[in-house]
Amino acid sequence: MDEKQRKRMIHEVVSETDSTKRDKKYNQYVEKVTPKHNPFVNITWAFVVGGAICTLGQVLMNWYQNMGASKEDAALYVTISLVFLSALTTGLNLYQKLTKYAGAGSVVPITGFANSVAASAIEYSKEGQVFGIGCKIFTIAGPVILYGIFTSWVLGFGYWILKIIGIL
Repeated sequence: MDEKQRKRMIHEVVSETDSTKRDKKYNQYVEKVTPKHNPFVNITWAFVVGGAICTLGQVLMNWYQNMGASKEDAALYVTISLVFLSALTTGLNLYQKLTKYAGAGSVVPITGFANSVAASAIEYSKEGQVFGIGCKIFTIAGPVILYGIFTSWVLGFGYWILKIIGIL
């Protein structure tokens, strides 16, 4: 074995050892900083917070109906109220704190959607009205709208076919 091959071999062994040590160190770091999650606690928080949001919606529904609104109008007012409260708490940086503990429970459809739109508007507002807010406001909510519309079309088409066949 000549000197050049010996140096190359030594370099490969040292490099392999260094990368193994680096990988091991990195994995230890990741293990240390990665938060530990308890699924039971996460599910419980999601249930409690999601239930509280839905309960708030029902309380508002009853209140609006007691104020004289019809059931349809009360449902509209509840939707408007929940969207407003979600956008307000997003702007006050409270919704993100709630989401930290509630997880999926805070993504009850209307409030989670309002939060994603408001958060995008706040985040990109520094880039201006047109290129910031105008272009980026639906960055997160856009896929929800797209796949929601697409899924409703597919299900509607399937329903129509089943109705033609006579199954429904």
